[in-house]
Amino acid sequence: MKQGTVEVGVGPIGFTDVVAVAREGRPVRLSAGAVAAIQQGRAVVEKLAADEAPVYGISTGFGALATRHIPAAMRAQLQRSLVRSHAAGSGPEVEREVVRGLMLLRLSTLATGHTGIRLETAELMAAMLSHGITPVVHEYGSLGCSGDLAPLSHCALALIGEGQVRDAAGTLMPAAEALAAVGLAPVELGPKEGLALINGTDGMLGMLVMALTDLDVLLRTADIAAAMSVEGQLGTDRVFAAELQNLRPHPGQADSAANLVALLAGSGVVASHRGPQPDGTLCNRVQDAYSLRCSPQVHGHGAARDTLAHARLVAARELKSAVDNPVVLDDRVESNGNFHGAPVAYVLDFAAIVAADVASISERRTDRFLDKARSNGLPPFLADDPGVDSGHMIAQYTQAAVVSELKRLAVPASVDSIPSSAMQEDHVSMGWSAARKLRRSVDGLTRVIAIEVLTAARALDLRRPLEPSPATGAVVALLRESGIEGPGPDRHLSPEIEACVELVRSGAVLAAAEAVIGELK
Repeated sequence: MKQGTVEVGVGPIGFTDVVAVAREGRPVRLSAGAVAAIQQGRAVVEKLAADEAPVYGISTGFGALATRHIPAAMRAQLQRSLVRSHAAGSGPEVEREVVRGLMLLRLSTLATGHTGIRLETAELMAAMLSHGITPVVHEYGSLGCSGDLAPLSHCALALIGEGQVRDAAGTLMPAAEALAAVGLAPVELGPKEGLALINGTDGMLGMLVMALTDLDVLLRTADIAAAMSVEGQLGTDRVFAAELQNLRPHPGQADSAANLVALLAGSGVVASHRGPQPDGTLCNRVQDAYSLRCSPQVHGHGAARDTLAHARLVAARELKSAVDNPVVLDDRVESNGNFHGAPVAYVLDFAAIVAADVASISERRTDRFLDKARSNGLPPFLADDPGVDSGHMIAQYTQAAVVSELKRLAVPASVDSIPSSAMQEDHVSMGWSAARKLRRSVDGLTRVIAIEVLTAARALDLRRPLEPSPATGAVVALLRESGIEGPGPDRHLSPEIEACVELVRSGAVLAAAEAVIGELK
């Protein structure tokens, strides 16, 4: 296997391989086992195509038109017509990584041998991925049942040399031209191939896998932001002790609390108010606000890790699946309902709720820094000269605007259904829509956490000469080394926010803390 190439076999493809192909542009190839399975499945289709008895997807129409028997001479036209008519997407182009993820996961199902695809068609899809040829897929068109029909049809259209694609450099061009430029030729679809290419939940699944990958980083980064806020607001770390968390034994909650304990270890700021004060009095900070004290309950169980663990389980099951209708079994083809996107749609919606709630508590922690009545001695809005300067006042407005949007995006898409195909497809999942809004939710959560990190870092600088913990101090140092200045007179804040967003999105904030204390849970 060529270095860097992802092999697609009969078995499930892994999360990391999906991300590598979708985002990093890694090439792919079919395994020997996949080649054999594809050829075996195709032999079944060819045998049934030669039979006089009508078989759905091979010698009949589709959906509500399935009762019409199609003669052999018209079956190539049948498949072309299917792809052309179903490539009916509208709206903006979706992201390159989404299309590559969709194509990879469709190829993974084709590799099982249960779709009846021809080997040359599957190999062309693999070659398109390897050469970076990405079909243009549009925002609207999938109801998440009978698969992501319109998005997958736009990809199938490119395989027959029609429609628009972008080449490896991102240049928009006709599919036939892009294929020819890298020495590839379009295919003419045989019986069942059109249906095999378009009848899967691959778009929504690919977006779920990438969102879960991002959220894994974001939840750990949210723990870092929470630790910086607890520290900067002179909160207590005692509430995160294992003996207290064990009284409510949710695994995700325990992981988040353990992270907070590790992140705050060695903090001079926390130590400064833990015991008797210099004048002999005891610290009166006996109980923090919910947004500080309950971070593990939100980041852990109620709105995060445990919910996402379930989503990851569903995604793992889907990656093992062969989603098509009809499917090829040992010696026959049978209709089924496995194309229904409900299992994926539900967890996509669950994940959007996670993003909204974690962002909501992050915004509340940020707001506490800016109110002199609640910040325990910090200047109003963390401003250099309050009144002349506004500090981070409007950064919190930006957070609030994003959080409000995330709450709207948390409204489930999967509870909606609009019947289609003359009531043949009378209940649909809207899973593609759930996936599209989750992508916006993940982006929004990234921005909200970044603003909390930015604000907390400023507050920790204002607490000096008290020293932050080694882990949170490393995050503050990362921001300063990245050109994000510390406290001072007002300056153009948007570029600093965007720089911090990229540090969060890239995993740099997480890496800075983990370089000091090891991998967070």
